[in-house]
Amino acid sequence: MSTPVDAYFETLGSLPRLVRCSDGDGGGLSLDEAVGKFGAFARDAHDAGNKVMFIGNGGSAGIASHMAIDYSKNGNLRSQAFNDPSALTCLGNDLGYENVFAKQIELHARPGDLLVAISSSGNSPNILGGVAEARKKDCKVVTLSGFEESNGLRALGDVNFYVPSGEYGFVEITHLALCHVVVDLAMGWKPQN
Repeated sequence: MSTPVDAYFETLGSLPRLVRCSDGDGGGLSLDEAVGKFGAFARDAHDAGNKVMFIGNGGSAGIASHMAIDYSKNGNLRSQAFNDPSALTCLGNDLGYENVFAKQIELHARPGDLLVAISSSGNSPNILGGVAEARKKDCKVVTLSGFEESNGLRALGDVNFYVPSGEYGFVEITHLALCHVVVDLAMGWKPQN
């Protein structure tokens, strides 16, 4: 008989293989294709002198910070997260919380940058606003979302990763794994035989 802990890890372990991926035109991509495009976008941005920008709220902000440093230090890819507390509280107070990422992207993004937008619900107004601003700046966009299939973020990227779960922990851990696979493969990870 399976225990609750066994069932939890069985569910968690199955989610990466259930991720649904699409391109900017809504066409389906395999997970391998989507991860490959994500990695190529990041490398192309860096090689052109640009950067990878990460945005997210709550647990997704933690993923954004974690990935920005890993992509920089381990992947040798110029990266940053836009979740500095002073910036968020200043811009939230002065411009409204829905604009905290859009304003930073307006100020710091340049054509050819890559925005990685992470939202479990896919419906956070500040994440959607950040994507809209990145598009104005001619940036590539990768989205990671979950919960409802029809969430607002799911179709806004050049590559979109959708985790079919309504559980925050499962969605967040899968988003972290998806971001990690890009940098780990770039660092030369190979399956152990």
